[in-house]
Amino acid sequence: MMQREPAVKGEFEEKVLQIRRVSKKTKGGNTISFAALVVVGNKNGKVGTGYSKAKDVATAIGKAVAQAKRNLIVVKLKDNSIAHLVSAKYESAHVILKPAPKGTGIIAGGSIRSVVELSGIKDISAKMIGANNKISNVRCTLEALGKLKG
Repeated sequence: MMQREPAVKGEFEEKVLQIRRVSKKTKGGNTISFAALVVVGNKNGKVGTGYSKAKDVATAIGKAVAQAKRNLIVVKLKDNSIAHLVSAKYESAHVILKPAPKGTGIIAGGSIRSVVELSGIKDISAKMIGANNKISNVRCTLEALGKLKG
């Protein structure tokens, strides 16, 4: 088994949040494909998300990672947290992000936690309201992080 070299500073870390098996009825029978939701970030203020479908899981993840790297946003950090309270709404998802004192850690649920960790924020309090849909919650979180002012 080949070992990977240590990560170069500035290299992106990726996290697969969801893989769905999608089935489609066709004339010859069922066509099965896979959909992957991926978040990438450098833990230093850059984060992005990608969602892609393919015939196999590995290809779907690869396409989603490539899309996520194209859709990066820059997050303005202030002492390992965010500067001010911010909220956003995307479809039925609603997200509220609040700055937290140093040492608090990440107080956030599932998909928000992944986005916040990969963006480099270490102290934050977050709440997602409305949707249980991971895609909507991730996109809503990115929208909220994009609203931050320096």
